[in-house]
Amino acid sequence: MNRQIWHIISPEYPPQMGGVGDYVYLLANELAETGDEVQVWCAGPDVPAGGHPGVKVRPLLGRLNPGDLLRVGRELNGFSKPRFILLQWVPHAYGWRSMNVAFCVWIWIRARWAGDDLGIMVHEPFLSFWEGSWRQNAAALVHRLMTVLLLNAAQRAWVSTPRWEKAWKPYALGRRVPFSWLPLPSNVPVSGETAAVEELRARYAPAGERIVGHFGTFGYPITPMLEWIVPRLLGTGNNSVMLFIGPKGLECKEKIVRAAPELATRIHATGAISARDARLSALLAACDLMIQPYPDGVSSRRTSLLAPLAHGVPIVTTYGPSTEPLWRETEAVAMVAPEDLEGFVGQARRLLADQAARQRAAQAARMVHQRYFVIQRIAEVLRSAYPHSQQASPAEEPV
Repeated sequence: MNRQIWHIISPEYPPQMGGVGDYVYLLANELAETGDEVQVWCAGPDVPAGGHPGVKVRPLLGRLNPGDLLRVGRELNGFSKPRFILLQWVPHAYGWRSMNVAFCVWIWIRARWAGDDLGIMVHEPFLSFWEGSWRQNAAALVHRLMTVLLLNAAQRAWVSTPRWEKAWKPYALGRRVPFSWLPLPSNVPVSGETAAVEELRARYAPAGERIVGHFGTFGYPITPMLEWIVPRLLGTGNNSVMLFIGPKGLECKEKIVRAAPELATRIHATGAISARDARLSALLAACDLMIQPYPDGVSSRRTSLLAPLAHGVPIVTTYGPSTEPLWRETEAVAMVAPEDLEGFVGQARRLLADQAARQRAAQAARMVHQRYFVIQRIAEVLRSAYPHSQQASPAEEPV
């Protein structure tokens, strides 16, 4: 294949902590590894994380106001056509209280007037109506206007889960924009540091207890599910401890311990850890079982599930409207209905008591991750959808 220049527009990039930034970091480095050149246009920080020499990070989006966008536009014009733009879309990540219509107008102008080839990766579509205050309803309406603008400009759209295609497609207003599922990868590299794993197990399970983990941000409404599940799981008399991995895990622990003080020494919390920190990989690998309940069900956009999946850790989770068929077809995870928390605890107990079942679940998890979610496959799928032609370097076209 010929070398291609990609222009990835992202609201964040490491060392900023965030799932979208981690995804862009992995994708950009993999595209560069195949011989392409990648320009990442993002909002701060001033000193981006290092990576492949074929990746150039340009933290020029600033506050995403018209002046910032005009400056980025002039820089983009320094690259010859066709300019392949891959926009990472999360409406609330582009400022202006998630209603940055000016940004979407600028994207529309880039595609319609400047001739850029726009592809959109939809991580999150828009807010729902009637789930909050009138302000949220107003934002939900503006999000749909922004969606119309973006789809009127896009050549193609990618979705992190097929559910988003159903949500977005009506706003193409009859325009034939091809949609494709592009799974997210785990954003936590598998370090394979056996000594670090053994050290963690000695720290959190000194008497040989089984370690049950949860990885996430501990936000609503997942935390209330954990507050119900964890005391009942630990209170069954099984020889296990709980490990909360992620920001606000300590707050979740404290709330559970206030209601059940006897669990204070059996629940541990790590706090926030960067996805690129090898300690995070070791923490996941140290777990015998992960509990990952989601009110809308497991889906391929849940990077908090993909990380333990990549590490081959058995997982108990939930199914729902967001759940793709692959999770049932592959049996890579154990699933119950999100309202059946008693059944959730029962599944976790079953796996904790059956080492052979955990080994089978671990093997299935690794196989599914390798088939769908490795970054090499994702980059290959992305590249196959684009025309590939040798492109010129910057400064060959007037500003």
